Order: sequence, then C-alpha cells, then structure tokens
Amino acid sequence: MLTHTLITLFKRDLNRLIAEIEAYNSEEALWLTTPEISNCSGNLCLHIIGNLKWFIGAQLGNSGYIRERDLEFSQKGIAKAELINQVRETIQIVENTLQTVTTQQLQAPFSRGRAEEPMTLEYFLVHLVAHLSYHLGQINYHRRLLG
Repeated sequence: MLTHTLITLFKRDLNRLIAEIEAYNSEEALWLTTPEISNCSGNLCLHIIGNLKWFIGAQLGNSGYIRERDLEFSQKGIAKAELINQVRETIQIVENTLQTVTTQQLQAPFSRGRAEEPMTLEYFLVHLVAHLSYHLGQINYHRRLLG
C-alpha cells in the first residue's frame, strides 16, 4: 500500500533532516541568512515540522495541533537539541497517523481550502514528500554554503 512507501520516505527524509541539523558547526549558524538566502535552516526546519504536524497530524490524525505558520519563519535561536526533538516527534506523528489511512481515504478528494485543481489525499501526501525533499535540499545547501 502507498502508505507504507510514504512512511518510509517521510522517515528517511526526516532522519536526514536530523543529520543536517546535527552537522551544523554551531547553533548560531542554523539561524544565519545572507542577502541571497532569506530563509535560514532553522526556520526551514520549523516550517517542515509545522507543515507535517498540521496536514498529517491535525488534518488527518485529529491531533489538535494548532499551526502558527508565521512563527515558522520568524522564531529564531531554538537550540539544535530542541529542533531535533521536534523532528523526532514529527516522525512519530507521521508514522502513527499514516498507519491508519485506508485505501478509500487515499482516493477521496482532498482540499486545502484554496482555489486549486482538484486532488486526492494520495496526490497531496505525495506532494508533502516532495515539499519535504525540496526544503531538505535547501537546508543542505545552506549548511554547505556557510562552511
């Protein structure tokens, strides 16, 4: 079933996110921006966490999570250990929630409440994997660029 594949991909990339955060030489470097890079890795990490906790945890799993998207891009200075703990928590939320999704749910229409092309939940979950990978690549580039 697709959910098994999605769980595998989410866990793989979220564990890679942990490795990227751990690879930073300093906590301060996570929060650095340059004129060419407006989103630092710390904020991209918070954005990934918020995105998955909201769409998978709250929307699918009824976790009660309240997303504060603006804070994902404005909070600064969170310790590496705290970011990593939040990513680990996100891994559990994603795995536990996706294990309960049925084939019928995957084929059902899904909407984020925006004016967009119709999609299924299956399509949107694949989109979320791609979104995670996109930002993971940005984080990797940011880390290597800063040395």
